[in-house]
Amino acid sequence: MLKGISPVISPDLLKALAEMGHGDEIVISDAHFPGHSFNSRVLRADGVPADRLLAGIAPLFELDSYAAPVIMMAPVPGDSLDPTVEARYRTALHFEGPIERIERFAFYERARSAFAVLISGETAPYGNIILKKGVIL
Repeated sequence: MLKGISPVISPDLLKALAEMGHGDEIVISDAHFPGHSFNSRVLRADGVPADRLLAGIAPLFELDSYAAPVIMMAPVPGDSLDPTVEARYRTALHFEGPIERIERFAFYERARSAFAVLISGETAPYGNIILKKGVIL
């Protein structure tokens, strides 16, 4: 265990975050997300809600200031979103900027090219989020 680092941040996650470069993306997915189908670097945080992971990641991770740094999956037509999911994620990240919403299959394509997929224990539908890494100035 390290001082100042949330206990929800596993050694493998800490390594992945440190290895990411500017513009790299990490998917923090809900428990239903088929991460292994889309990316060869999959980390797991079973039982840990995504907002707790985001709160642990936020102090360690600079969001991109040159492109949309936070992306979430848009609902499939006919489905609705639970607004508390986005609110929890914003609070965890201390993020007030715009969140880009992209269509489900576009989200899957982003997951294919992401640096890593972190499968959380989040059970809320559409609880998937992508963070784009920035530069620490």
